[in-house]
Amino acid sequence: MTATADVRATPASPARVSGTLRYWAAAKSAAGTAEERYEAATLAEALAGARSRHADRPQLLKVLGICSFLVDGDPVGGRDHAEVELSEGWTVEALPPFAGG
Repeated sequence: MTATADVRATPASPARVSGTLRYWAAAKSAAGTAEERYEAATLAEALAGARSRHADRPQLLKVLGICSFLVDGDPVGGRDHAEVELSEGWTVEALPPFAGG
Protein backbone atom coordinates (compact mmCIF):
# COMPACT_ATOMS: atom_id res chain seq x y z
CA MET A 1 0.00 0.00 0.00
CA THR A 2 1.44 3.36 -0.96
CA ALA A 3 0.78 6.55 0.91
CA THR A 4 -0.91 9.34 -0.95
CA ALA A 5 -0.81 13.00 -0.17
CA ASP A 6 -3.95 14.56 1.23
CA VAL A 7 -4.72 16.96 -1.59
CA ARG A 8 -7.77 18.91 -0.56
CA ALA A 9 -8.73 22.03 -2.37
CA THR A 10 -8.42 25.06 -0.16
CA PRO A 11 -10.13 28.25 -1.14
CA ALA A 12 -7.69 30.90 -2.22
CA SER A 13 -7.54 33.96 -0.06
CA PRO A 14 -9.33 36.84 -1.72
CA ALA A 15 -7.05 39.44 -3.29
CA ARG A 16 -6.66 42.83 -1.70
CA VAL A 17 -8.33 45.51 -3.79
CA SER A 18 -8.55 49.29 -3.56
CA GLY A 19 -11.62 51.08 -2.34
CA THR A 20 -13.06 53.82 -0.18
CA LEU A 21 -14.30 53.79 3.39
CA ARG A 22 -16.82 56.60 3.94
CA TYR A 23 -17.69 57.84 7.39
CA TRP A 24 -21.07 59.39 8.21
CA ALA A 25 -22.33 61.51 11.12
CA ALA A 26 -20.53 60.68 14.39
CA ALA A 27 -18.05 58.42 12.57
CA LYS A 28 -17.07 61.30 10.27
CA SER A 29 -16.59 63.60 13.24
CA ALA A 30 -14.56 61.03 15.15
CA ALA A 31 -12.37 60.19 12.12
CA GLY A 32 -11.78 63.84 11.28
CA THR A 33 -12.42 63.06 7.61
CA ALA A 34 -15.29 62.03 5.36
CA GLU A 35 -13.50 59.21 3.56
CA GLU A 36 -10.25 57.32 3.18
CA ARG A 37 -8.73 54.92 0.69
CA TYR A 38 -7.72 51.42 1.76
CA GLU A 39 -6.62 48.16 0.22
CA ALA A 40 -8.44 45.18 1.66
CA ALA A 41 -9.90 41.83 0.67
CA THR A 42 -12.77 41.79 3.17
CA LEU A 43 -14.83 44.21 5.20
CA ALA A 44 -13.05 42.99 8.34
CA GLU A 45 -9.68 43.80 6.81
CA ALA A 46 -10.80 47.29 5.74
CA LEU A 47 -12.10 48.01 9.24
CA ALA A 48 -8.89 46.67 10.79
CA GLY A 49 -6.99 49.12 8.59
CA ALA A 50 -9.14 51.99 9.81
CA ARG A 51 -8.72 50.94 13.44
CA SER A 52 -4.97 50.72 13.00
CA ARG A 53 -4.72 54.07 11.20
CA HIS A 54 -6.82 55.75 13.90
CA ALA A 55 -5.54 53.95 16.99
CA ASP A 56 -5.08 57.40 18.54
CA ARG A 57 -8.81 58.19 18.12
CA PRO A 58 -10.63 56.08 20.71
CA GLN A 59 -13.99 57.72 19.91
CA LEU A 60 -13.78 56.46 16.31
CA LEU A 61 -12.91 52.97 17.50
CA LYS A 62 -15.97 53.06 19.76
CA VAL A 63 -18.27 54.39 17.01
CA LEU A 64 -17.08 51.78 14.49
CA GLY A 65 -18.10 49.12 16.99
CA ILE A 66 -21.75 50.19 16.77
CA CYS A 67 -21.97 51.16 13.08
CA SER A 68 -24.03 49.48 10.42
CA PHE A 69 -22.22 49.02 7.13
CA LEU A 70 -23.16 49.13 3.48
CA VAL A 71 -20.83 47.55 0.93
CA ASP A 72 -21.41 48.94 -2.55
CA GLY A 73 -24.89 49.98 -1.42
CA ASP A 74 -25.89 46.61 0.04
CA PRO A 75 -26.49 46.25 3.80
CA VAL A 76 -24.09 43.90 5.57
CA GLY A 77 -26.54 43.15 8.37
CA GLY A 78 -25.42 40.39 10.72
CA ARG A 79 -22.98 38.76 8.31
CA ASP A 80 -19.48 38.05 9.58
CA HIS A 81 -17.30 40.92 8.36
CA ALA A 82 -14.51 38.46 7.53
CA GLU A 83 -16.86 36.75 5.07
CA VAL A 84 -17.84 39.95 3.23
CA GLU A 85 -15.47 40.08 0.27
CA LEU A 86 -14.71 43.37 -1.45
CA SER A 87 -14.35 43.93 -5.19
CA GLU A 88 -12.09 46.42 -6.97
CA GLY A 89 -13.34 49.97 -6.45
CA TRP A 90 -15.45 49.02 -3.44
CA THR A 91 -17.20 51.57 -1.26
CA VAL A 92 -18.00 50.88 2.38
CA GLU A 93 -20.32 53.27 4.20
CA ALA A 94 -19.93 53.39 7.99
CA LEU A 95 -23.31 54.41 9.41
CA PRO A 96 -23.56 55.08 13.12
CA PRO A 97 -26.99 54.87 14.74
CA PHE A 98 -29.06 57.96 13.96
CA ALA A 99 -31.43 59.58 16.44
CA GLY A 100 -35.03 58.71 15.81
CA GLY A 101 -34.17 56.00 13.32
